[in-house]
Amino acid sequence: MNIVICGGTGLIGSKLVESLVKEDHHVFILTRNTKNKNKTANVTYISWLNAGDQPEHHLENIDVVINLAGETINSRWTNEQKERILNSRIEATENCLALMKRLTKKPSVFLNASAVGFYGTSLTESFTEDHQEAGTDFLASVVEKWEQEAEKASSIGVRTVMLRFGVILASDGGALQKMVLPYKLLAGGTIGSGQQWLSWIHIDDAVNLIRFAINNKDISGPLNITAPHPMKMKDFGKSLGQRIGKPHWLPTPSFALKLLLGEMSLLVLEGQNVYPKKAIQHGFRFTYPTLKETLDHLEI
Repeated sequence: MNIVICGGTGLIGSKLVESLVKEDHHVFILTRNTKNKNKTANVTYISWLNAGDQPEHHLENIDVVINLAGETINSRWTNEQKERILNSRIEATENCLALMKRLTKKPSVFLNASAVGFYGTSLTESFTEDHQEAGTDFLASVVEKWEQEAEKASSIGVRTVMLRFGVILASDGGALQKMVLPYKLLAGGTIGSGQQWLSWIHIDDAVNLIRFAINNKDISGPLNITAPHPMKMKDFGKSLGQRIGKPHWLPTPSFALKLLLGEMSLLVLEGQNVYPKKAIQHGFRFTYPTLKETLDHLEI
């Protein structure tokens, strides 16, 4: 297949590209800067969003378009940063839609990044793709608007999937390295109440689930990219400490994180119990369904 990826150099994008190329698909990575990014076997970098760029002239018979682009949420949420977080996601999605409209042959599927933040936070409720009402916090609002923009691809006859990512666990980047650092410094412990849920997934399962959605024509709309066994933060921390042989003993009170991180503290102080119902109903098999299997496999 010929696959276009916007945001193909990040943690998920790079692993996805590697996986697709191994199966002899050709990947076109859309980027603002093609300098020092020469075409390699089955990977072509194409400039876009600069004056005069016409990427559609280099894209023929495209089967899949994937958008993984967006400003990081791992920074203090000033009003200006909130605006960047929202606008970067809306604009990237708008640009993908505009590109697909210009293609003579439309792709069969458009996969747009999203997040489990859509559901808002809860200590007691479990969320699946059947839950249609967005939460009321900032992230939920961002995701709701983001998905509304992506859904417009359906109007041009393109199957559309919203990839609602949980926390990605990987050996070489992402949240896990930040989470394990306090334990390595012998300062690991319960964060906040410890009762908040963490919905996570191994990077390999995340990539495989994206590819599963590409190939399964019955999948459309929201798709939870999470493992089937979310955990409460206290239990997650204990498992992480045990994995590296470090104590889980020094709690981090909620007020301290709120002072340090501001509104962004909700990423670690609150959470949601998200179940990948649609993936399981369609027969997807997780390679690392439990946290123990995941942590045992990853280099920490």
